[in-house]
Amino acid sequence: MAEFDNKVALVTGGSSGIGRDTALAFAEKGAKVVIASRRVTESKQTVELIQAAGGEAFFVQTDVTKATEVENLINQTVATYGRLDYAFNNAGTEGIYGRSIEQTEETWNHVIDTNLKGVWLSMKYEIPQMLKQGGGAIVNNSSIAGLIGFPNISIYVASKHGVVGLTKALALEHAKENIRVNAVCPAGIDTDMPTRGFGEQGKASFGAAHPIGRLGQPKEVASAVVWLCSDGASFITGQSLAIDGGFTVQ
Repeated sequence: MAEFDNKVALVTGGSSGIGRDTALAFAEKGAKVVIASRRVTESKQTVELIQAAGGEAFFVQTDVTKATEVENLINQTVATYGRLDYAFNNAGTEGIYGRSIEQTEETWNHVIDTNLKGVWLSMKYEIPQMLKQGGGAIVNNSSIAGLIGFPNISIYVASKHGVVGLTKALALEHAKENIRVNAVCPAGIDTDMPTRGFGEQGKASFGAAHPIGRLGQPKEVASAVVWLCSDGASFITGQSLAIDGGFTVQ
């Protein structure tokens, strides 16, 4: 039996991009997958892709900024599959580009609530279920913006630095309870997000700024997430893994 057979993986923000590819990667390894997102049509497409490949998955519409909806997500996961072994807390938003002094309180609340509060709420309800089972593995999606600074996305940078700090703290809180908590920190990944931020031409220039000379692919992040959840990473917790084509070391 493969390591992920009969295990259950939850992916928030599983409707597209990194979340979708990670959901597919978990399913390919044999896990049953729960997709959580606000977007119904795209999330159902992720489920259909998994099912078409012979996997098992279902979707729970969830706004990760709302405690009642996250609690419902975990309850439905356990009611359907009986357990929760892995979680990829991926749902996020980049907000609005511009100098910090030009940002509004509304934008601050939206970005922080989604990117940071959403990760905190997800773990708040995921971890008690994992404790009941005797363990689990969690990966939070931060960013290289959680490791270094960038101008004109200050709120996003603050939220992603917060995810790194939260990951470290909860890793320590639960290290002796067989729950590992890590983060991934992608650089530019070829999804809708850099297209929205830079346009096609700007996205190409951003890709060229990576020492490897290109943007990353969602599946390259997905592979790292699945590995961090695997027994191969059993001595790793509290870490933030840069998946960045060398961006942060140049």
